Amino acid sequence: MSSPKKRRILLIEDTVPLAKLYIEFLRADAHEVVHCTRGGEALDAAAASPPDAVILDLKLPDMDGLEVLQALHARDPSVSVVIITAHGSIDLAVEAMKLGAFDFIVKPFNADRLNLTLRNALERRTLARMVEGYRKDLDRGRFHGFIGSSPEMQAVYRTIESVAASRANVFITGESGTGKEVAAQAIHRASPRRDGAFVALNCAAIPKDLLESEIFGHVKGAFTGAAGDRPGAALLADGGTLFLDEICEMPFDLQSKLLRFVQTGTVSPVGSGREERVDVRFVAATNRDPLAEVQAGRFREDLYYRLHVIPLALPPLRDRGDDVIEIARSFLIDYAREEGKSLSAFAPEVEARLRAHDWPGNVRQLQNVVRNVVVLNDGPRVTLDMLPPMGGPAISSPDASASPCAACGSPAADEPEEDGAVQPLWRVEKDMIQKALRLTGDDVPRAALMLEISPSTIYRKLQQWRVADARGTGESAA
Repeated sequence: MSSPKKRRILLIEDTVPLAKLYIEFLRADAHEVVHCTRGGEALDAAAASPPDAVILDLKLPDMDGLEVLQALHARDPSVSVVIITAHGSIDLAVEAMKLGAFDFIVKPFNADRLNLTLRNALERRTLARMVEGYRKDLDRGRFHGFIGSSPEMQAVYRTIESVAASRANVFITGESGTGKEVAAQAIHRASPRRDGAFVALNCAAIPKDLLESEIFGHVKGAFTGAAGDRPGAALLADGGTLFLDEICEMPFDLQSKLLRFVQTGTVSPVGSGREERVDVRFVAATNRDPLAEVQAGRFREDLYYRLHVIPLALPPLRDRGDDVIEIARSFLIDYAREEGKSLSAFAPEVEARLRAHDWPGNVRQLQNVVRNVVVLNDGPRVTLDMLPPMGGPAISSPDASASPCAACGSPAADEPEEDGAVQPLWRVEKDMIQKALRLTGDDVPRAALMLEISPSTIYRKLQQWRVADARGTGESAA
């Protein structure tokens, strides 16, 4: 069993015989005692090696004891200072207490009195440091790209700090727009791999026949169009972090190859027989329930357990309280600066509306709303009439009865239907997807957010329609 760490005690006493007596008193608790006879000498010693507690005589030959106390506290507010004083200077000792001293002892005193006071002083320092640590956590409004002071986000920050130093794989879950890539980058930045590469790959945004090459790379001639050797994300992330976003969209047959990579740490480029060893830390993410995907047979169970070592669940914006206002204010300042606008604050009723909204698209949706406001308006502050239609229900607000958002494809945005005018389901689906793409300027992730579907669904449908058009059928495959 290891012995407890010695506490460093700085004794400032100009009378050497008394100092030797006090050192003997402190021998029982096995403290490391540093003795100084002058104030300046003591401040130099404290700067060189900060003490856990200080025993300070107020009568010193070169400085006033109160000056020494103030200098010590200016350098380290948590240090506990015990004043030793004669009867005639009790008023001065009380003044020292007002300036932050922990306690005072009147000379003469015995060993028990000194040691008891010192133990209390050291315990107070320990508690003060703990409280300061908790306070910093609670007051932490920004963390490696995240904005938010809510308890939910403080828990996220603590988890990231805890797992960052390890090599364990992390599996991030959360709704679209909650900041899964921000979390992956935070893990990388807080880790010993921070100087290595952070490589992000969105498994939903890459056609499945190209995804294997994107991950593992390929050699010249491996397939039509492979004009030269190309390293994949695995090799590019060597020594760093590989972030696999929307991992549940990965084709099932490719999952076995990824599993082997995770197990062995080796990759084989497409078209090559050689294997290369790489050192990467895996961070995966999905907006789905990964275990439900396993149970449905769409995601390999063995791969799930290889990647799902440390789970990290990101809360939706609607569950983060006033974080929505902190984030919106930050976006407003940044975008106003970019656009050369004077907008710098939200009217109280606007903040109430933002706080009450459900935010189905989470932080990404809030970001788009604030950018829309800044681009289209100007003035000292944002008013209600500047807000664009946001769509989705409100959490609890009289404004929840506002008209539906046309951009979300709600019935209010469409022409009234005639009796008996029923179109095939594939046509309705195609019309809605095309409409969302028009409204977003062919931005597939934003269109998917509007339609509350995965981006991969849109990519797949677009491919099906191109094939159908080439065949001249004009219809969509199921």
